Amino acid sequence: MTAARLRIGVAGAGYFGRFHALKVAASPRAVLSGITDPDPARAAALAQEAGAPALGWQALLAASDAIVVAAPAEAHFELADAALAAGRHVLVEKPIAATLDQADRLAARAAAAGRVLQVGHLLRYTAEYQAITARMRRPVYIECVRIAPFKPRGTDVSVILDLMIHDLDLALLLVDSELDGVDAMGMAVASPLDDIANARLRFRNGCVVSITASRISLRTERKMRLFSQEGYMTVDFTTRRLTMIGREPGAGMPVPGMPGAVMEEVSWTDHDALAAEHAAFVAAVLDGAPVAVDAAAGRRALAAALAVMAALADSRAKAKASGLIQA
Repeated sequence: MTAARLRIGVAGAGYFGRFHALKVAASPRAVLSGITDPDPARAAALAQEAGAPALGWQALLAASDAIVVAAPAEAHFELADAALAAGRHVLVEKPIAATLDQADRLAARAAAAGRVLQVGHLLRYTAEYQAITARMRRPVYIECVRIAPFKPRGTDVSVILDLMIHDLDLALLLVDSELDGVDAMGMAVASPLDDIANARLRFRNGCVVSITASRISLRTERKMRLFSQEGYMTVDFTTRRLTMIGREPGAGMPVPGMPGAVMEEVSWTDHDALAAEHAAFVAAVLDGAPVAVDAAAGRRALAAALAVMAALADSRAKAKASGLIQA
């Protein structure tokens, strides 16, 4: 491995694999060493677009210092584990793995090999993430809505692992307390797995988080509302606007009719979060920078997602037993 250019291979030439490959190819500190995919034609097409060779898995490992795992979720563990075993650094798309045992094995493998293992929770690299975490430190209630029209891609996992996990990761970071209980309900509508779900998470410190995720809606909507000792915040991710009403002096304009309250409005422009994620990965490998989203963070998000899925299965079983839904 050279000091200036990190050789990165991409495993997976699908929707997300294409974006990862193009970001690596455009990186000033990395070179795209190759692309692999079970579909040779798809790998060849992306390789031509990105200006890199289409390689078999073993050849990709030999040509790379690091691997981006952008394959379907069920392959994350196998590919990431093999790459780490071969001494390669790994950026694995979310979820980190399918089970907590797999997540623990990946973390142990990376630690033993002294290799970077970063998980692709993209929201951590966005401008809105920075705006929220800078202003909201002790939430007592969070409400998240993430809905979108149906697309066939991503249906290899439920909407919980496809969409909800983004908000679960952010909520876990903001609340910073142990999960104490989960209630959930969901339905499969357009795919074999759950396409819409609502979860209510209760934390040990008293905070409550409600999350709705859907991939069968007629429109795209991404919003978040947060209540805390600092005040009330509403975030519209689609329009890129945040409004905070609180009592911190100098933080905004006075609110008419609300003595002592001030309102701050924040907006942001498009930010290439994927490029930022890749830059953080390269910096962690080449410079020894802290891993922004490490295996522990990926495991925690996966644990919450699995808890939601277990609660959903329990609620569905009770609804079937009562005749509320048909078996």
